[in-house]
Amino acid sequence: MIKATEFKNAMALLTTAVNVVTTHGESGSHGFTASAVCSVTDTPPTLLVCMNHSSRSHAHFVDNKTLSVNVLGAQHEHISNTFASRLPSDERFLHGSWSKLKTGAPILEDALVSFDCEIEQIQQVGTHSIFMCRVVAINQSHQEESLVYFNRAYHQLRQVETV
Repeated sequence: MIKATEFKNAMALLTTAVNVVTTHGESGSHGFTASAVCSVTDTPPTLLVCMNHSSRSHAHFVDNKTLSVNVLGAQHEHISNTFASRLPSDERFLHGSWSKLKTGAPILEDALVSFDCEIEQIQQVGTHSIFMCRVVAINQSHQEESLVYFNRAYHQLRQVETV
């Protein structure tokens, strides 16, 4: 049987994009830093987002049934740390410039790309909820450097020009 620590140590070697996932509704705006985000299909455009049940904003995402995935650029390490911290939700959004697209979930204006989504399905697996999200709007910036997470540390990934 594989122990949780063994699994976590192995997963730390999986390089992932760093994302801030947000929602907005009657209880305000909420967000968290996530690496467990991936594409499901392009027809219809769908993302998968995983969130721990114990997150203090979990219920807000479930109730609002909307979210935005903001893929962070190299300059956003402080935004990632802010949304992973214990700061109250309203204080988190004081960092960065935020606007909205179709669903009203906050998008980071200078994110590499923001996917505005409606949560269509929620599945419970162990300690997490898996949100199946239909993409209803996209905002893409002109940033060229990505923030990634590998071996428990941030790294910057730059596109290499080909000749």
